[in-house]
Amino acid sequence: MSTVSAELAYFSPPPDGSRPFTSINADAKTGQRANNWVPEVHTVEIENVRGKESNYALDTAGFQYHMRPSKHTTFVDDEEIRGEYYPESIELIKEVTGASKVVLFDHTVRRHRQGVPETDENKRQPVVQVHVDQTPDSATARVHRHLPAAEAEKFVKKRFQIVNLWRPISHPAIDYPLALCDYRTVDVQKDLVPVTLVYPDHEGETYGVKFNPSHRWKYKKEMKQDEVVLIKCYDSAKGVAVFTPHTGFKDPSASREAPPRESIELRALVFYE
Repeated sequence: MSTVSAELAYFSPPPDGSRPFTSINADAKTGQRANNWVPEVHTVEIENVRGKESNYALDTAGFQYHMRPSKHTTFVDDEEIRGEYYPESIELIKEVTGASKVVLFDHTVRRHRQGVPETDENKRQPVVQVHVDQTPDSATARVHRHLPAAEAEKFVKKRFQIVNLWRPISHPAIDYPLALCDYRTVDVQKDLVPVTLVYPDHEGETYGVKFNPSHRWKYKKEMKQDEVVLIKCYDSAKGVAVFTPHTGFKDPSASREAPPRESIELRALVFYE
């Protein structure tokens, strides 16, 4: 079994017992986001699943790998990404999930720049914090935020999901790859803490994830540009994986000459008739 030992930053609740929050606006000088909790670093084993990808599916592990070259290859212009990459991604998500309707509500291009602070111009470094993108409340709020009221009301009564489609761009993801925690090893009652995301005009909510030695971490080493992973952020259905904790991490087995990681993630509302 091919595994690496790596440090992951887990969530640790605020010592004073107050409601955890993270401000989305980064400090222009330091690049740090304001929050009232402290990361807790743990060394874990992360298994390379290349060649065993079929053991992991959205409804069991909470994530699923897929091979699909992208027709859009530049990933520098947001309008071109929306016009060219969104439609092919919608088709891919429908194909993998069997969904009847997919609405992409945003995307993030991340380019790792060592030692560069996260300012407004350079917001998007890899996230090196174990987290889940949505809570049930924030997932439902997303549907209402991005769909007309009558349509949203109809869709939240049926099964719906939020899925993140992640792909390396420019070159394989060797530097700071993506680690995913198998949902089957998460204690849903004990491991998760809602964290308020404070935006300039509204509040969102994610889950901070507390350390649990039972967690089993996976990654696909040196993911290429024609390889994607679908990451479940939320599922309203019962009896299936609801989400996947995930994080970028420093792979100790990666070559020091590896180019800095560049990736794109799309976030999708996924509906079933």
